[in-house]
Amino acid sequence: MIHEAWLQAGLAPFLAGFVAALLFFKLGLGGLAAVAGICAAAWLMGVLDLKHRIVLLALSACALWLVADFAFRAGRLTAYVLGALFGGAALWAFSGTIMARPPVQSFILGGGVLLFVAWTVAFTASLHPNSVRAGAAALGLGLGAGFAALMSAGPLAKLALALGAASGGFLFLQMLLGQRIEAGLVLSLAAGVLGALVAAAAHVLGTLGWIALAILAAVPLAARLPLPARSPVWGQCLVACFYTLACGGAAAASAYVASRGWPSWLQ
Repeated sequence: MIHEAWLQAGLAPFLAGFVAALLFFKLGLGGLAAVAGICAAAWLMGVLDLKHRIVLLALSACALWLVADFAFRAGRLTAYVLGALFGGAALWAFSGTIMARPPVQSFILGGGVLLFVAWTVAFTASLHPNSVRAGAAALGLGLGAGFAALMSAGPLAKLALALGAASGGFLFLQMLLGQRIEAGLVLSLAAGVLGALVAAAAHVLGTLGWIALAILAAVPLAARLPLPARSPVWGQCLVACFYTLACGGAAAASAYVASRGWPSWLQ
């Protein structure tokens, strides 16, 4: 069972992401690695179903890049508009659970989810001009949200892990080639939307606290930390991944401590 889970959320999306980036990077479409990894994991888990609101929103994020990247030149304003759009869409996705709470709790929960998703999507999507930072943010956000939500979000958490694995394949190809690969908006937008929605789903279910959400929201900021300018691409990838994985790992650790307490060897 464990081997099957690692195949679905780890190895298969990593290979799918690597192959997709290898096939399409010369066309400037290396960011399709994220789409390939998410779809591979969803197909293996049997959740490639447009009736599921979060899966539908994740796939719609993958499709919106066509408009944003090809119909007009995507910029920072584009990222902020998309952040607000998917923040509102998150309220739609979780409306049933949010509205079931008392009015004041519904307002606080809904407002918090809206702000978290809008912020995470906007600041992750705005990284799209830099393939190293965008890939590292997708890696840290996918793995951080996936492990933080693994105890409650089930298959959705595995989709977030698949996003991280696919982003790892994208980064690995850049390290092998020794050059940056244009990601386009598709990778950073898919990462922001899926990572934020999985974390928000776990929070709405009551298994992921505000502290973990705040740490995850800092992942796209960690990806902006200084990189060694004179280092080769593989060195910059490693440093950027260190930043984002440290942030994502802190979110997962916070979720673990909140649910189970400190491990015995730390007490």
